Amino acid sequence: MELPVVNHPDYVAKINEDNKFPIKKFGALANHLIEESVVKKFHIPKECSISTMKTSHSLKYINHIKNKTLDLKLQKKIGFPINDSVVRRSFIATGGTVLASKLALDSKVACNTAGGSHHATFDCGAGYCVFNDVAVAANYLKNKGYTKKILIVDLDVHQGNGNSEIFKNDKNVLTFSMHCASNYPAKKSKSDIDIELKDYMEDNEYLNILQKNLKELNKDRFDFVFYVAGVDIHFEDRLGKLKITDEGVNKRDQMVIENFYSKGIPLCGVLGGGYNKNFNKLIELHSMLHKNCAEVI
Repeated sequence: MELPVVNHPDYVAKINEDNKFPIKKFGALANHLIEESVVKKFHIPKECSISTMKTSHSLKYINHIKNKTLDLKLQKKIGFPINDSVVRRSFIATGGTVLASKLALDSKVACNTAGGSHHATFDCGAGYCVFNDVAVAANYLKNKGYTKKILIVDLDVHQGNGNSEIFKNDKNVLTFSMHCASNYPAKKSKSDIDIELKDYMEDNEYLNILQKNLKELNKDRFDFVFYVAGVDIHFEDRLGKLKITDEGVNKRDQMVIENFYSKGIPLCGVLGGGYNKNFNKLIELHSMLHKNCAEVI
């Protein structure tokens, strides 16, 4: 069985050339996965509907994005210009995570080649995140009656503050964020479980902490897991403050994927952040999520 992977050419939006966000990584990752025979053909998403988006974002905010009327200060907070291309990408990448989550229900594991926009809250985007795709997909699964108890495992170097804000009063979605304490956002929100890591942490300590926490999480019963596999924990990342090696990133992905797959809990993997100084290395690191998912299926 081939791993279901979701991708769309419009994941690559037109932004200013000097933008720090490596927008071209989404197309390069897709090409890499084809070249490496991880997938033969991608599942193509549609734009997420307003009705599905409304479960996690205010209609006012959604319309400001759709109509390109968002205040310039709020656009600056996001880090992207809200142009036609970025609007299209925001709706279609969110639709991609919704589609990947549905595919994971059948195959037990599926991935998007984008997603993990975990800084977007109910009525505001931030930190290169316009819409919170994981929150939208989680609410979609719940509202359709596909799942009852969802776990979000966020291992991006930055706290998943958008998810913790959106689900702070929802007992059916548990938010777990393991992140660098001193990194963005400056003001953290409160996840159900926050594991704050010290600067410059290396592989062994990081993986031991993760292993202990996976054992604790296994004591609860979940129907579904979203895994935000940010690779900005890597020692060469421009925006990270940890010292995790290639092997450490790969081992982390293996640990998470195998932990839940072995228990028959469906897992939807999304990209999360990655701002490596070396673009080819960034693509290699992001591909580890998909390669490790393909290994278990």
